[in-house]
Amino acid sequence: MSSSPIRVAIIGTGRISDLHAIEYLNNPASRIAALCDRDPELARAKASTWGLTDVAIETDLDAVLARPDVDLVEILLPHHLHLAAAEKAMQAGKIISLQKPMCVSLEEADRLVNAAEAYDRPVKVFENFIFFPPVIKAKALIAEGAIGSPLSIRIKSNPAKSATAWEVPATANAWRQKAEQSGGGPLVFDDGHHKFALAWHFMGDPDEVHAFIGDTEGPGGIRFDAQSQISFRFPGNRIGNLEIVYSPDMELATQHYAQDDRVEITGTAGVIWINGGHGRLADSAPVVLYRDGRITEFRDVATGWEQSFVLSTRHYIEALQTGGAPVLTPREARQVLRFALAAEESARTGRTVDLRTGRNSA
Repeated sequence: MSSSPIRVAIIGTGRISDLHAIEYLNNPASRIAALCDRDPELARAKASTWGLTDVAIETDLDAVLARPDVDLVEILLPHHLHLAAAEKAMQAGKIISLQKPMCVSLEEADRLVNAAEAYDRPVKVFENFIFFPPVIKAKALIAEGAIGSPLSIRIKSNPAKSATAWEVPATANAWRQKAEQSGGGPLVFDDGHHKFALAWHFMGDPDEVHAFIGDTEGPGGIRFDAQSQISFRFPGNRIGNLEIVYSPDMELATQHYAQDDRVEITGTAGVIWINGGHGRLADSAPVVLYRDGRITEFRDVATGWEQSFVLSTRHYIEALQTGGAPVLTPREARQVLRFALAAEESARTGRTVDLRTGRNSA
């Protein structure tokens, strides 16, 4: 890469773009050159909010990809549009950051992996939770041997309500209610990508996945795929689970989505808890360690969910400057997608999905 700032186009200026834009706006190694959205007024409003006075506004993907003043595209479109947009961006010679999940099927994912690995420019699938500062701290403690060898991971995803949550436009929820566009449910498949990424990040690829996925009504009549329980088994007699529970009358502290996320990792010698994610239940320490009969709290860890976006983007900018690998690579992202799709398949068939053989078992 040259020493000039990386010129970025954000494709899709919906709610989540506010978090994706933060590091590009503040990092001297990048600048936002263009915004693309089928609603030009929304894109102009974002430009004004972000203080961008010299930015191109486009309504057509082909038009923004044709711009010579764009080096990198941040693709923030509905899931079913990811593959086609990424393929077009590669044909246009752009660096790519593609919102998770990478695609809606393994067939699409294989196509994208093959194209990206034959491409001569970097392609990243965006995943922020593994860059959340409490997750980074927990990962470092485990690497130091704080809990011995990890044996299990328990993840609790708990949507609720919050007087301080940000406003999510109805249009952002509408397409997530359509399986042909979203690829799966809003909590298990869409938001669940973060949770499967955490399980993969700490424990590696699972051998088996078994899921029960429920259905309940959320705010404004939207459908939530809760209450849900997904269990997984890893090589080496290690286990994990993801529990998703919608608590409509429980108040959370958050500036983003009204949802709390908690993680418990148990090892041969101790336990680590990660408290919070999108939001928080209470003023608990972000990371807690139990070892040798003693509790240690780590409170000097940033807890703003936006920091996970900042650090994910910063890592990519640094990788572009140094020639390092992005996180997630398309091949890594395929493993996370495979995890999520196995949960959907297990719930649909009522059988355990064996990812080693690709077969279902009773």
